Amino acid sequence: QMTLVESGGGLVQAGGSLRLSCVVSGRPINNYAFGWFRRAPGKEREFVAGINRNGGETGYADSVKGRFTISRDDDENTVNLQMHTLKPEDTAVYYCAADYLSPIVRWLVGQYDHWGQGTQVTVSS
Repeated sequence: QMTLVESGGGLVQAGGSLRLSCVVSGRPINNYAFGWFRRAPGKEREFVAGINRNGGETGYADSVKGRFTISRDDDENTVNLQMHTLKPEDTAVYYCAADYLSPIVRWLVGQYDHWGQGTQVTVSS
């Protein structure tokens, strides 16, 4: 069984930075593409960033492009999301998700097989 556990969320002032981590257990991650999603209060879960199985392709939502960076460390079974220049509108619960064997970045919630429980990010103005 594959388990994803997010960490690194918290309260930060606008303009600050946070680094989210998704530690995967149960299976090696080298066969998985990963995505980060977020859900703000009253809104649908939305794509934030994704990385394909070999790390050669990444994708970002327009709202975070240039500020967020997704990366993966297959040796550590970890996927990270580095977030800079945070804005109040980035406030949300952030989720890590895995898609088995995908050679490309997946952009849709329904394309992912496994999900973590989420970590709260709150950006104050």
